[in-house]
Amino acid sequence: MRLKYFSFILYTLLFSVALTSCADLMDTDSELVEFQEDNRLQAPTDSVYSVMGIIYKMQAVADRTVLLGELRGDLTTTTPSASADLKAITNFQIDTHNAYNQISDYYAIINNCNYFLAHINKDLVKNDRKVFESEYAAVKAFRAWTYLQVAQLYGQVPLVTEPLLTEVDAQAAMKANISDIVAVCNYFIDDIKPYVDTKLPIYGQINSQNSQKYFIPVRALLGDLCLWAGRYEEAARFYHDYLSLRTKPVTTGKAHAYWQDAQSKEFRQPRNSFSFNSDNSECLCFIPMESSEFYGIMSNLKNIFSSTTINQQYAQVTPSEGIHALSAATDYCATYTKIDGSQDTIYAPKTNLLNSNCIGDLRFGTIYEKRIATTDRFSRVSNERQTIEKFNSDGVTLYRTNMVYLRYAEALNRAGYPQSAFAVLKFGLCEDNVTKYIDEAETAAAGELIRFDPDLFTLDNTQGVHSRGAGSAECDTLYVLPQPASALASRQDSVSYQIPLLEDMIVKEMALEGAFEGYRFYDLMRVALRRNDPAYLADPISRRDGTVNGELRARLMDQQNWYLPKP
Repeated sequence: MRLKYFSFILYTLLFSVALTSCADLMDTDSELVEFQEDNRLQAPTDSVYSVMGIIYKMQAVADRTVLLGELRGDLTTTTPSASADLKAITNFQIDTHNAYNQISDYYAIINNCNYFLAHINKDLVKNDRKVFESEYAAVKAFRAWTYLQVAQLYGQVPLVTEPLLTEVDAQAAMKANISDIVAVCNYFIDDIKPYVDTKLPIYGQINSQNSQKYFIPVRALLGDLCLWAGRYEEAARFYHDYLSLRTKPVTTGKAHAYWQDAQSKEFRQPRNSFSFNSDNSECLCFIPMESSEFYGIMSNLKNIFSSTTINQQYAQVTPSEGIHALSAATDYCATYTKIDGSQDTIYAPKTNLLNSNCIGDLRFGTIYEKRIATTDRFSRVSNERQTIEKFNSDGVTLYRTNMVYLRYAEALNRAGYPQSAFAVLKFGLCEDNVTKYIDEAETAAAGELIRFDPDLFTLDNTQGVHSRGAGSAECDTLYVLPQPASALASRQDSVSYQIPLLEDMIVKEMALEGAFEGYRFYDLMRVALRRNDPAYLADPISRRDGTVNGELRARLMDQQNWYLPKP
């Protein structure tokens, strides 16, 4: 990507930071500070270099966005080969010296964003067009996204929205305006909402990549902020409007994992049609990474999660018993043609399979492989080879289509539309499925929140997210919306009964769909905070190795231990 070269120019355009401790969280080293009067961002080239410089800063937090979200969840565990810092993350024993606990890197992004926003001439008009409008919106989104990460990681954080150019200013800012995640989200909802329809920058192909995907989609980010702030109707609206935008619709697609020989009922050959590359249509936004250390920061995720020549085949992180159990507990439903030509269903067996990782949901078993290789007994190279096919070296994905659909389902459910949320899981939302599976009362109440253009969203490009790993979910009679044992007094009572139970199903689906991508800990945290129930997070994480780790559970029952210590 060679973004490093953009960063050199950035130092002559923006204030940059070198951070080492809480005292110098926004250090103003004189060698890096360019004084305010010398840094007017007036030319289009200034804005391009500055924005790319901010993206370069984001490379520093890319890998840890995945690692801190995944290693603290219940779907992974560390191997004996893992570094001490990775083991500390997994055990919730992170100290201020941990390489992945660098709050300063986040505030480096924030302060560069603040400087850009304060000094760009956003109202400059040429040829009836605001020259810097796209960049201004993009940087606003970068700042909001970064603050959401900081709040998730550290709990209460300083909310600083002005550039800091002196040590005195930095010291004062770090002690003032401490905000929790709800306050942070509410602030940035108002901050970026005016730019929801602003087109993001178009820089064309950069190193054979579509640079439009470098920029965070504002509507999807607003959905996330509203979801964390408990503003569920708004969250559902932002997600829906992002997914259904006529000029750029985002359908679920039909990619899925499947038994190639299900029709013959042999269940011996699992396959998938997924792609997790940044150039795939399902990747909506990513942080581009460098192809060589000479140019800057490379992603190390592949070398942490998989066996490679660089790590001498010793992976540092491996799937836990937790993901094995979640996957195996899922039913895989296949359709087949009977002798008389009619269609029927069959469930894949859960015993006597060639690959035990393919029991139940196939998303796990078809992206994870472990095998024993033949090596010299004196070799330093491991003979245990592990591959997790979710990482590529050219970028770290921030937004992916089916994960956005699952957050949309979470918001719909909490907004009081459980049938619609369940339809996202089982059928996919398009006009045909809304008419068929959602009753008139909920359809009327949800209104535009579940309306999709019938010309753009069809049965040919839409499926339930559960079908991505569990076969023909629409035919699965075991996968149903929870119902009370007997009729309740009112419709609202039934909805209230369904919401927490369906939420559990959504969170499980998020685990199956997003495993190893860095979402898991935050998904558990969000629901645990919503329910004021620390056990919702503590229980699955303490059981991730198959038995309850009492010491770890006790630690996680204290909400303060969910957050990283500030330096």
